[in-house]
Amino acid sequence: MSPKQKVYQGVLQELRKYIDDHDLKPGDKLPSERELSENLEAGRSSIREALRAMELLGLIETRHGEGTFLSHYRPYHSVEVLSSFILQGANTRNDLLFAKKIIEKEAARIAYDHIRLDDIEQLYGIIYDSTLSNNERHVAFFQYLFYKTENLLLAKVWQLMDEFSYTISSLSYEQSFYLELIKLYQTKNYGKIEELFYSACNKQ
Repeated sequence: MSPKQKVYQGVLQELRKYIDDHDLKPGDKLPSERELSENLEAGRSSIREALRAMELLGLIETRHGEGTFLSHYRPYHSVEVLSSFILQGANTRNDLLFAKKIIEKEAARIAYDHIRLDDIEQLYGIIYDSTLSNNERHVAFFQYLFYKTENLLLAKVWQLMDEFSYTISSLSYEQSFYLELIKLYQTKNYGKIEELFYSACNKQ
């Protein structure tokens, strides 16, 4: 990392800390570039760069004649901007979908020990919800499984991957896949989860 990149990264981290320390919420106004430069002890050009990056990602908005304000975070806005740069190559897109399948398989395995009878009913409810599209059903199903893993970081990683993949391709399986996975939970057949995912991925 170049010295310039280190300064820029440091400014972003300090801005994040400033927002947290001052308990700023969406709609709250940020100090001016000059004030931030003084408070963070950073050059105004570095402050300006960091603010532009945050604005590009939809984290802040500049209102002419009023100043800079925190925005309501819109994850799909950030993802669409980033994906337009990151997900250009076919190999990269394929790698993303492959990685997403792997993390979903691991979530299904981790959730195994936490699935109870009422969870089975919830999962069936998702599968038989006629108001959901195939992709919506897939997302809702795995959102529930990630919730059952009790691993917030893993859930956030999957959510980000899902948002990225949403911009390039939908991912869902045949209904029989979800029903079979629920059956494996019911019959306590942990060993078959890997085989189920392997079979489903090879069909796509």
